[in-house]
Amino acid sequence: MDVMAATHVSKLSTLTRPPIQSMSKLEDQFIINFWGVRGSIACPGAATVRYGGNTPCVEMLVGGYRLIFDAGTGIHVLGQSLMSHLPVSGHLFFSHSHWDHIQGFPFFSPAFMEGNEFDIYGGVIPHGVTIEHRLHDQMNQPNFPVPLQVMGANLRFHNLDYGDRVNLGEVTVSTGELNHPGGAMGYRVSWRDYAVAYITDTEHFSTGLDRNVLALADRADVLIYDSTYTDEEYYHPQSSKIGWGHSTWQEGVKIAQAARVKKLVIFHHDPSHDDRFMDAVESQSTRVFPESIVAKEGMKILVNERVSIAN
Repeated sequence: MDVMAATHVSKLSTLTRPPIQSMSKLEDQFIINFWGVRGSIACPGAATVRYGGNTPCVEMLVGGYRLIFDAGTGIHVLGQSLMSHLPVSGHLFFSHSHWDHIQGFPFFSPAFMEGNEFDIYGGVIPHGVTIEHRLHDQMNQPNFPVPLQVMGANLRFHNLDYGDRVNLGEVTVSTGELNHPGGAMGYRVSWRDYAVAYITDTEHFSTGLDRNVLALADRADVLIYDSTYTDEEYYHPQSSKIGWGHSTWQEGVKIAQAARVKKLVIFHHDPSHDDRFMDAVESQSTRVFPESIVAKEGMKILVNERVSIAN
């Protein structure tokens, strides 16, 4: 495996290397695939089968590139789907390194195979520790039986600071700071006249809307937003979630309205919220903001086709 030393991707840097896998049919499309939509801990079972129990992993196929956001347990399912399309390449962006966002990486099968290539990006937060170090430590004994170096794909690591941008041909990935214990990074993917914001994990402020979040979400076609709690849970007098680093679907609606977002995707579901609970969230949210939807595993959004949903 060729694991290069981590490099800093400076603002407006450009990576023009074309994808290994031919994606010519996708060069004029912007597609979002949801492979994991749950927060905190995976929760498979009969009560979560419709919305899914895997932790965060979102794939975007845009302008001929494959972008992957976070590597929760959902990335294992994505990896299995890619095994029939070898060789593959992709760009993997981490919001942060809390366990539910990295725990699937050691089970991402394409990363173990020579001929595949992945550029991996993450913020140097906290304490200056890189995403390469964090993934390396996760796979060290006694946590995992094989080390990161066993992965046979060509892995290139890149360090990001808040405000950096990564250019991939016509695609631009912008970054912003989120409000989460230990730090987290939000992303905005822009291509031609389309934009999608991926904003998890973050907690809203009592003093007003988060300017960083508003900037990432500004007039986006799709806003994928951390809606772990409801307002009732967040502000509960006996079991408040204030300070836990997550937001609510009600706050997501406020952001979507203020930023003039076309579609709000409620994301990072609490593991205690079963399918019936999420049905209620979708019913309530659409009454307030009709263009909202609760993320489900297997859900597909066709961004450049009037943000249509294809399950």
